[in-house]
Amino acid sequence: MLISGLQKLTLLDYPGHVACTVFTGGCNFRCPFCHNASLVLPEQLAQDTDEQQVLSFLEKRVGVLDGVAVTGGEPLLHKDIGSFLSRVKALGYKIKLDTNGSFPQLLSELVSSGLVDRVAMDIKNAPALYPQTVGLESLDMEAVERSKNFLLEGRVDYEFRTTVVKGLHTAESLAEAARWISGAKEYYLQQYKDSGNVLDKDGLSAFSDEQMHALAQGLREWVPSVQVRGV
Repeated sequence: MLISGLQKLTLLDYPGHVACTVFTGGCNFRCPFCHNASLVLPEQLAQDTDEQQVLSFLEKRVGVLDGVAVTGGEPLLHKDIGSFLSRVKALGYKIKLDTNGSFPQLLSELVSSGLVDRVAMDIKNAPALYPQTVGLESLDMEAVERSKNFLLEGRVDYEFRTTVVKGLHTAESLAEAARWISGAKEYYLQQYKDSGNVLDKDGLSAFSDEQMHALAQGLREWVPSVQVRGV
């Protein structure tokens, strides 16, 4: 598994837990607003550390950290991720996994094996607008649909989240996305930020704090728990 970064302490990436964040390299999407271009573009991918180094770090932090957030890129691109998560679990850590939802079978297997305690799945936009939102000419939505439905079954703690970007999202498209995940336990609208390493920021900008809260209010008909992050 390609590990392209390790943040040794986070109070944000795994809600309610003192955690570290493991960044995997590689992604099958090309979302223009992605703030981790170096974890997506093949020519920029690099191995920052390896599994054994991360596990050695975690062994030393037992009792200090209680969770590990695994993000990317897209972690489920790595078919050997299960063996890594098993070793993390053996140390007693809770695991949160971030995913774009395009690998439902592996997601289901990891959850069923007890290797994941919480899943954060990106809801990129209204289903009809997914291809342009994820930077692809076309996209088979069946896999994303399966992942979304799997999480809605409630077999694992989860959240849905959308990074909201002017130029890609509207109140109407977000309403369609909310209808698509109607009944979700947790849904977060995240304010777009220019990290300085955005994949393709041309024509993109952030909604204001006031606009973000107004957008969230408009979605609570379908997802009463919708909240705003990053404002």
